[in-house]
Amino acid sequence: MEIIKIKTPFIQLQQLLKFAGVVEEGTDAKILIQEGYVTLNGETETRRGKKIYPGDEVLISYDGQKISLKVDGENI
Repeated sequence: MEIIKIKTPFIQLQQLLKFAGVVEEGTDAKILIQEGYVTLNGETETRRGKKIYPGDEVLISYDGQKISLKVDGENI
């Protein structure tokens, strides 16, 4: 599981996938999310703008790959 540190109270799901280097383009993130390849805390998430908070876990499963991300925040 990769830990992704953010300096803001939350990050949108589409932005998280780009920030973590899972995708290069926002359109790629959009496709993964809308096609149901992304789960948030064990539930399928299809909203690109879903707010992801520290402590949340995101799993991306596609093309036989699984990428696991956990969001961690800094004390602001």
